[in-house]
This record gives sequence, structure tokens and C-alpha cells, in this order.
Amino acid sequence: MSKRVFLLSLLILSLLLGSESFHRSMSSSPTRLNPLLATDSASGEIVGWIFNGLLKFDANGSIASELAESWRFEDNRTLLFALKKGVRWHDGKPFTARDVKFTFDWMQRKDVVTPYKSDFKYVQSVEVLDDLHLRVRYSQPYFKALSIWMMGVIPEHLWKREKDPMRSRLNKLPVGTGPYRMTKPFGINERIVLEANPDYFEHPPFIREQIYHYIGDPSTEFMMLKAGKLDIGGLSPLQISRQIDDDFRRRYAIYEQPSHTYTYLGFNLRDPKFRDLRVRRAIALGINRQEIIDLLFFSHGSPCYGPFMPGSAVYPKDFHPEGYNPAKARALLAEAGYGPEHPLEFTLVTNTGNDVRINAAQIIQQQLLKIGVKMKIRTMEWQAFLNTVVFPHNFEAVLLGWSLSLIPDAYSIWHSDGDKKGGFNFVGYHNPKVDRLIEESERIVDPERFAANYRKLFKMIVADVPYVFLYIPNSITAVTKRVKGITPSIIGIEHNFIDWKIKD
Repeated sequence: MSKRVFLLSLLILSLLLGSESFHRSMSSSPTRLNPLLATDSASGEIVGWIFNGLLKFDANGSIASELAESWRFEDNRTLLFALKKGVRWHDGKPFTARDVKFTFDWMQRKDVVTPYKSDFKYVQSVEVLDDLHLRVRYSQPYFKALSIWMMGVIPEHLWKREKDPMRSRLNKLPVGTGPYRMTKPFGINERIVLEANPDYFEHPPFIREQIYHYIGDPSTEFMMLKAGKLDIGGLSPLQISRQIDDDFRRRYAIYEQPSHTYTYLGFNLRDPKFRDLRVRRAIALGINRQEIIDLLFFSHGSPCYGPFMPGSAVYPKDFHPEGYNPAKARALLAEAGYGPEHPLEFTLVTNTGNDVRINAAQIIQQQLLKIGVKMKIRTMEWQAFLNTVVFPHNFEAVLLGWSLSLIPDAYSIWHSDGDKKGGFNFVGYHNPKVDRLIEESERIVDPERFAANYRKLFKMIVADVPYVFLYIPNSITAVTKRVKGITPSIIGIEHNFIDWKIKD
């Protein structure tokens, strides 16, 4: 190849990949860059750029193809995948169906410690039909039959040589099929550089590289963002309301959407006073969710009224929640035998290190006082809180939070089986009808039938008031206005990151 042709090729490649770096921050170093082992947020985020699953969520929150070209159910226990042609690993080796089977088998090893193993509990076998076709058999119909294959796939030709999966060098310098790749192992508290994959099967990302800067302190991250040293960053409600100026708004576009988390007040349903539905309803009616949101988040949030994600297929559109009604709350308390001479009293426990929750508890305390309820607040360090209060069920009420998913799994939190030592149903919620519906839903493959069942579950759980569902804070993200091509969706703003372009 002549020098002129070589330079022309480099120019074309640079134009194809873009010519800019995109700067981000991370608050902690990743642990293992392996999609089957990544459990911390830093590892999970970076793994998402390096690896692909067979399937993914599209911008509408529906299941769509990624490494799979197509799929179909042969019957309700047998799933067939056809894979995309021409996909290559970052080292140039071809991706095949054998990599998928290897990934499944690797996860079943006794020396692989991963919480994701349980998602595959009903997978009976993964059979390679040829390089581009797979058959997956399940021991029973399974509502996660598709969604579990969003798990990233690892390369057989590299991992089969590794004897210690938890300490492998590949957890530091991973090789995937994703839109970005790493060229050197990461170090603790060091920046991480991700380079665009020129052979990415959708198309090479337009942004040439992403650089993650380790910034352990949120206030330092905010200062870096204000100084223009970062291209993207989260903003707190206080920051967006009081601490940014017109210059910041000229340089950054701000995207605000409901986060995928909610906060709740959970009752210990083993406690005699909280076995009375009237008491639980009264407390729920005596809490002004909007006031909490206005005071804590400067109105950057929304009330939460149930366990599943608003706007998703499992959220009932015909649901009409009971709102703030202190008069009705006082009447219910009177029916239950409480009043000025005999007020309802209880203690709410939450964790230190989370000022928002502690402030929320203080607001709730004042609101409940207006309906004659005396609530004390107790705070504890996180691990002590879990080990001596939550899991041993040593509480009257707790203030905690859960994540929201497009395809939720109600079993661990809402099924009676979860009421055990270390279980997530630590409030002791039992409803046989809910149990049966959860069990029935586990065996439904059709997404609409599953969603219809979960919409019923939503209403049944809410009617029982095991929690007071409180609020969903907004996720607020600032992105440099030099970036074009952002299209917000229910799954966030970065679902089409490979299409983003930096314009000067």
C-alpha cells in the first residue's frame, strides 16, 4: 500500500469514527468488566459499551434484536434464535452460536459467583444448531424467556483458556462485540479510555472515544461540569434550581426524566397495629407526597402510587390513586380506635448517609402529626441497618427504596416465599391471591398476557397498602450542546449513543 493510499485510508477512518473525545465521570472504580460478574454501577456502565446481548430494549421499551437477527417460540418451552451474520469480537474473531452456549455454561460453573445465575434457573439446555442458530429449551414456560438474553455474551476462544474466572486478566481487559473497546487494563482510580469499534455491526460510533475520569466527590464533579471539563453529568434538584447560571444553560442541554427508582415507607405487617388496613390507609392518606417532592426536590419528581414503572406495559392506565386526604385519614384512625387520648405511635427507621431519606422522614413526621400520629425517627449506618433491623424484621416501619424495571419480577418482594431470613419481603406481606397470580405469571410467555396479569397485581398490592409508595425523583442530565442526535426515551437518553455526533 502506498503512503498516499495509507494516509487517505486513515482520513476516511477518522471521519467515519469522528474526531472528538467525550468526557464523563465515574465516582468509583469498576471491579470486574465482565457482564456476568459486574454488580457495581461503574462496572455495569462500562460493560454496557463493550458487550452485547442477543436482545435489548428499544427506545419504546420493547424487546428488540441486538446480536440476534430474529427469534421465535417453537412452543412455550422452546425458543429459537437466528444470529446476525458478520459480527466480530474486538480481536477480529467471528462471533458464533458457540459463544452463546459457552456463556451459559460458563455461568453455571461452581467457581463463578454471580447473582445473575438465578435468572437462568429454568433454562434446561442451550443447543448449537450451526454457527448462526441456537435452540434454548426451558423446563417450564418462563416470562423471562426473552429478557434474560439481554445478558452480555463473552468470547469462548478467550475464556476457555482461563482457569480462575473471578481473577482472570479478561476482567481487567475485556474483549466484547460492543460499540466501544478497551486497549489497556484499567487501574484503581485511574481514567478509563474506550475507543470506538470500527467494525461494530450496526455502524461505528460517530464519537471516536469516551474517557471516564475518576471523580470520587460529587461536588468536584459538579465543579468539573461547570468548568466545561465534562461533556455529560448528573444534576441534583438543588443544583439545577439554585446553582447553575445562564452561561451553563448556554453550554449544556438539560434532559429531565423520571428515574427508575422509588422510595417507600414499609410497614412491618407482623406488628398488631399495622395488621389493621384502616391504620395503613390512614397513614397513606395523611402523607402529602407532592409537598415532599416540592420541598426535597424543588418539584423535580413525581408521586409514586404503586410498585411498577409508570408508563410501562405493566402499569394500569385506568388506575386512580387515593391522594392526600387528612380528614379521611383522621376518620379511619378514629374507626381503628385512635384519637387525641390514645394517639397512634410508631418508630420509622432509615439509614444514615442518605440525607434525602432522612429529610423525607422529617417531613413525613410533621405531616402525620397533623392527623394525630406520633412518629419517631431512628437512623442507623447502612450495614447495621440491614443486618440488625431490616433482615431480622426488627422494626415497626422502614424508609427504603427499590428500582423500577420495564419487566418487573414481583416474586422476591411480593410473594409470601420472600418472607424469610434475608428475603426481600421483609415487611411480611402475604396475600394468597397475589401469590397465585405471581406464580401463574411466571409461566406466561406472551408479553401482553404477562402485562395484563401484572396490571392486576399492581391494583391488588396497592389495595392492601403494605407500603406507602412515596415518590419517584427525576433523573436530570446535562449534556454539552456540541452533541447532536439525542432522542430521549423511556429507557433514557443514551440508547442511541452511537448516533450522537459532536459538532463544533
